Amino acid sequence: MRRVVVSGIGIISALGLNKEDSFEAIINGKCGVKTISSFDVSEFPVKIAAEITNFDPNTAMDAKEVKKADRFIQLGIKAAREAMQDSGLLDNPNDFSLAKNIDNERFGISSASGIGGLINIEKNSIINSERGPKRISPFFIPSALVNMLGGFVSIDYRLKGPNLASVTACAAGTHGIIEASKTIMLNEADRMLVVAAESAICGVGIGGFAAMKALSDRNEEPLLASRPFDKQRNGFVMGEGAAALVLEEYEMAKARGATIYAELVGFGESGDANHITTPAPEGEGAYRAMRAALKMANLKIDYVNAHGTSTYYNDLYETLALKKVFNQEVPPVSSIKGQIGHCLGAAGGIEAVISIMAMQKGILPPTINQTEKDEKCDLDYIPNVAREAKIETIMSNSFGFGGTNGVVIFKKV
Repeated sequence: MRRVVVSGIGIISALGLNKEDSFEAIINGKCGVKTISSFDVSEFPVKIAAEITNFDPNTAMDAKEVKKADRFIQLGIKAAREAMQDSGLLDNPNDFSLAKNIDNERFGISSASGIGGLINIEKNSIINSERGPKRISPFFIPSALVNMLGGFVSIDYRLKGPNLASVTACAAGTHGIIEASKTIMLNEADRMLVVAAESAICGVGIGGFAAMKALSDRNEEPLLASRPFDKQRNGFVMGEGAAALVLEEYEMAKARGATIYAELVGFGESGDANHITTPAPEGEGAYRAMRAALKMANLKIDYVNAHGTSTYYNDLYETLALKKVFNQEVPPVSSIKGQIGHCLGAAGGIEAVISIMAMQKGILPPTINQTEKDEKCDLDYIPNVAREAKIETIMSNSFGFGGTNGVVIFKKV
């Protein structure tokens, strides 16, 4: 089986417009949750989210193209641009041209989003209702489709290899990484750009999740609202953002002198077949995905980036699944969703990149807002303060509505 390594990374989040700013803010325990400013929330029961408030889409794409792309695509393009510049695969880091010795027919893309263009779906539904179908934007459909994230990015870089898309709720970003890795391992491509993006902070997005009672309503304490594994957790906080990873066949990356951040050595996938929103009892589906990833990697794990949503059952069942799969010898665990919110389909991509950076820099991100211990969630969650550590391997978990689970394991090279 061909080896797969990470040779470029990028992030945009509520805490930073690039990977270094995002990582530094996370390590310093900062929080990007605040009162929503992109629409009027006065009538909404939930008024907070981890919005990106200082992003100009014109920095990521041509001004003429901005109106053709939903915000999730704009964020994804921004993260993809950073990852591609970081990879050293461009002829000029300031444009989109691949280096002349790179075969673009062997370079594919794997995009991921949980919902896709919800903002444009809402906007054009209102236009249709109030002004009629003739006023619907001709760019509406291509701006809203999940796979158009990969479409836009592949056109930018002329990537003619496999063009894939994962739409598996909150596990989409992780599944995007897994699908790209399989493609390289099976020799269907030499390189794959993974882009996971989400932007669903709009009326119907916040209103819909609030109607499910999935969101925290600590509107007066936004910085304290998301509290993974804490006894007082009462729901997740919506986030938005994007991440990108350049995956490459190991020998090719090594031959061109690429910076190799990590090697993907294990992955696991499973289905709960239990309930449309609630995880399988005691995290049985999550356990099987982790077990498969650990069996493939066959390595000791130094750190787990948990799905850790700050909802009652996810945190409890993930804890139980971790205990079972590690036979009670669970390594340090943390969740960064207290800081950047739950970025839904982008979460797995963002968390994989942050975990890889943690491994490179030798520091574990904290789980903020851990103030009251839950006797049922009794692992080492790295509470509140980052921790220096020697990290050779990391596991990143993602679990989604519909009972879809994905787990990836990376190691240092």
